Amino acid sequence: MKNKFMEIKNQTSSSADLYFYGDIVSSEWGKWDNSDTCPEDIRSFLKDIEGVKNLNIYVNSGGGSVFAGLAIYNMLKRNQAHKTVYVDGLAGSIASVIALAGDRVIMPSNAFMMIHKPWSGMWGNSNDFRKVADDLDAIEGGILNVYAENLAEGADIEEIKQMVNEETWLNGNEAAKYFNIEVAAENQAVACVSDCFKNYRNTPEAFKEKAVEPEQPKAQAAEPAMPDQEELKNQLLLELDLI
Repeated sequence: MKNKFMEIKNQTSSSADLYFYGDIVSSEWGKWDNSDTCPEDIRSFLKDIEGVKNLNIYVNSGGGSVFAGLAIYNMLKRNQAHKTVYVDGLAGSIASVIALAGDRVIMPSNAFMMIHKPWSGMWGNSNDFRKVADDLDAIEGGILNVYAENLAEGADIEEIKQMVNEETWLNGNEAAKYFNIEVAAENQAVACVSDCFKNYRNTPEAFKEKAVEPEQPKAQAAEPAMPDQEELKNQLLLELDLI
């Protein structure tokens, strides 16, 4: 499935645009919508724009796979372009980590950032559940490390930990108190379409309504081959999603 949001847009010899306007998934077969993004998309995109000096990144995502999101964050951080991130509507869950990959992060006062504890679905015995709980704590530690690297002056990581525990939604003004974010004037917020909202406890009503997707160039591509049943089962059992 070709991701129409991952095409190189408005590219010049010195700049290019990148959009995260769907859920973050682990691989091509995990995409349910044409706007979903996986690490391979980003790897290919960054290869195609090699040498570009300025990269504009637009974020309006409810989150998704924690491992995919961390991989994307690290790829963006390594890229040599000067990166400006614009939070158009929501940087939720693992998308909040991706948003912090920018050299500048610009967020309107009426946009939102949501941070919370990683979540996983599984089945098994008591030992299995204890192992998953330990894994989730380790994953949370990795996410908190990213937040700690991007704290605003005077902010305390202990405050962030408490907000993560409670699932906290921060508007632009609030987010700028804790992270290195520049607040822009309030704009007409872009609604976010995400399958993740059903898993969150404190989702504002404004984000529960699906919006019409912004017009983007359309592209046709063959559907990827689905993995066999054993591979699919293993993916479902082992994948830990931040959703």
